[in-house]
Amino acid sequence: MLLSSKQIFLKKLVLKSGRERSLLNRHPWVFSGAVKDMPDALNGEVVQIVTNHNDLLGYGFFSPNSQITCRVFEFTSEPKELNEQFWHNKLANAYALRKRLFNFAETNCYRLLHAEGDFFPGIIVDIYDKVAVVQILVKGVEQIASIIFGGLNQLGFSHIYVKTKQTTQLLESVEQSSRWIGDPMPMPVMVLEHGVKFLVDVEKGQKTGFFIDQRENRKTLGEWSKGKHVLNTFSYSGGFSLYALRAGAKLVHSVDSSKDAIAMGEANVAMGNYKERHESFVLDCFEFLKAAEPNFYDIIILDPPAFAKNARSVDNAARGYKNLNMLGIQKVKPGGILFTYSCSQHINKDLFRKIVFGAAADIKRNVRILKQLSQPEDHPINIYHPEGEYLKGLFLMVD
Repeated sequence: MLLSSKQIFLKKLVLKSGRERSLLNRHPWVFSGAVKDMPDALNGEVVQIVTNHNDLLGYGFFSPNSQITCRVFEFTSEPKELNEQFWHNKLANAYALRKRLFNFAETNCYRLLHAEGDFFPGIIVDIYDKVAVVQILVKGVEQIASIIFGGLNQLGFSHIYVKTKQTTQLLESVEQSSRWIGDPMPMPVMVLEHGVKFLVDVEKGQKTGFFIDQRENRKTLGEWSKGKHVLNTFSYSGGFSLYALRAGAKLVHSVDSSKDAIAMGEANVAMGNYKERHESFVLDCFEFLKAAEPNFYDIIILDPPAFAKNARSVDNAARGYKNLNMLGIQKVKPGGILFTYSCSQHINKDLFRKIVFGAAADIKRNVRILKQLSQPEDHPINIYHPEGEYLKGLFLMVD
């Protein structure tokens, strides 16, 4: 393949002898301790990753001030031209998978690009009908942002909103502010998820506007909700609540400490004409559960924000998850259902299960796992990058 002059002179990141094994196994992160020679390159520059013997392993985004020194977006032993079409092909491949996953007439909000899960580290793209919400996580992606925006336009997404992610550890000096690219879309936008209507505000809402990763878990909840009393804690804009109401729940209580989240949830409930079977509470969820009447709720959903923001906070987070699950197990009706989740990347599924075990043992009720829950197919997990499996859940029956 003929290479452009720019391609020929890409700088090289040289690994220490024997440290190429993880890249040969296609793990997309190069840690600083594995590097023999740092390239004389700027933050965000695309570099070649080579062995101590100068054998090409791939290409990645250079991050000199991060413990993850390089994020690999292409594994190859042969030189490649990284032109505009190369990046557009990554977008097109991701979109082709989503077209296989969804009937867009019933579900038009989904994750289009899931970083390492779609072999494109440093970027998240969520779709809300014709709006693409982009989170740029590393400087390297920021450098090719205009190419990405053009590729999204080609796929039919005429409104692009760049949303700053608040997790500063990941931003690595990305110089961005939340903004529209091209024409803005009036907020909120109405979207469909399995035919359920939701209002989403991509500008002011949490994450990219909605918790898309719970879509299939919401559907599972709906299948068990007919005629039930349901408590949705950390309810945000009422995702789980709407599925329960649509399925015929007798009563649904939504609890969140955010007035804005509750207001959006009530708007969603009103849009579905479910107001007479629903009540909202702007309260701390731990305090609400402590005061809740035992044996009243047939189903309780525990879907808190990430308690462990980094590895140092795992112990405190584990205590928080245990206390929350003890309350849920204690309060749910005998024979009732508990849906419990952790979206903390630093709490793996084995640890989360042990935490819930500890909560059940302390409350001394029989608890059975009916199903283990995770993120949906549009949040694919790169088998070489297990760190991408961040959402853990358990569907429990409590005797």
